[in-house]
Amino acid sequence: MDDSTPTTQVDVAIVGAGPIGLCFANALSRQGVSSMLIDRQPRSAMADPGNDGREIALTRASQQILDRLGVWSGIDPAERTRMRAAKVFDGQSLFAMEIAPGATRDDPLGCLVPNRVIRRAAYGALQPEAPGAGDILWRDEGEIVRFQANEAAVDIELGSGERVQASLLVAADSRFSTTRRAMGIPARTYQHGEQMLVCRMHHDEPHDQTAWEWFGYGQTLALLPVDTHCSSLVLTLSPEAMAQQLALSDAAFDADITRRFEGRLGAMHRIAEPHCYPLVSVYAERFVGHRQALIGDAAVGMHPVTAHGFNLGLQGLARLAELVGEARQQGRDIASPALLRRYQREQRLATGPLFAATLAIVGLYTDDRPPARLLRKAVLRAGETAWPIRRLIAGHLTRSAS
Repeated sequence: MDDSTPTTQVDVAIVGAGPIGLCFANALSRQGVSSMLIDRQPRSAMADPGNDGREIALTRASQQILDRLGVWSGIDPAERTRMRAAKVFDGQSLFAMEIAPGATRDDPLGCLVPNRVIRRAAYGALQPEAPGAGDILWRDEGEIVRFQANEAAVDIELGSGERVQASLLVAADSRFSTTRRAMGIPARTYQHGEQMLVCRMHHDEPHDQTAWEWFGYGQTLALLPVDTHCSSLVLTLSPEAMAQQLALSDAAFDADITRRFEGRLGAMHRIAEPHCYPLVSVYAERFVGHRQALIGDAAVGMHPVTAHGFNLGLQGLARLAELVGEARQQGRDIASPALLRRYQREQRLATGPLFAATLAIVGLYTDDRPPARLLRKAVLRAGETAWPIRRLIAGHLTRSAS
């Protein structure tokens, strides 16, 4: 790096201005910690993101975190869908394990919000006119070309030639994070060999604000409630089967999805363009390095079957922002080895068991061999009979943020 180039000083440099990166910058600003957001996309794309078809299931704790950051108030109530319960089906069986919050189904199990709506609200909460918004440096259409961590700071060079010096460098640039690789942090990557299609469907029968997870043979189906007669479809197939699915005409697609759900919600009709994504789970071997940290999918990229990826990301950024804020208030190094080790320890405890359990569920319910089929049914029946299991799952979804 050229020592004659002026250097921009900032407390934390954040790579990735998706909803996790935006919320992290927000949380830091409320702690009096300055940050710089670095992202390849232009600000216009952050302000008005396109529709990616995804609906995000938010736990009660996540809603509270978003509320503290001024993001929840930026989400139109019409875009929030209460999810009162969830049903898990297996194969052709009519039996389902139902997960509900408690004695009354009037209490929501969670809330569904389109991903693009969360992104737009997270961006809006950082604008100067937003209540509580702090000064944040933006480097949109920018990227890091090199960085070097030393004892006092991280020296960063951007593609524009600008030099930046930060006390802490944080990667929030997806489960395929190039920043994580540049940090030299390995990650365990699980290629599930399947693709996920998402799109909204209209159906004749109401869903009763209940999500469905249906582990069929050769496919996994999910329906996430959006409106009384509208749900977000999630269909998981092999790449070959997915190519055939996407090649269907509109009428053939509708008929095929109705057939896959055995007509349980009546005739179904697609009302939005489908989006397709590869299914890959990622768990970083370390969440921290010297003056470096990972948050969101860069640390833990969850399989969507348990719908906890974004929720774990929010918890992690809130945890790291709180530790950094406490250090700043006490005049300590905001990126000390002890602080980063504590973040890693707490985030591993919060994510490790759920990540392992999710992989186990995916392995069991995508195995169509006869012994696995029998075990699948036994697990569901055990979960339905043993009410503490269902109460534990519901409690995890509905508990409040600390």
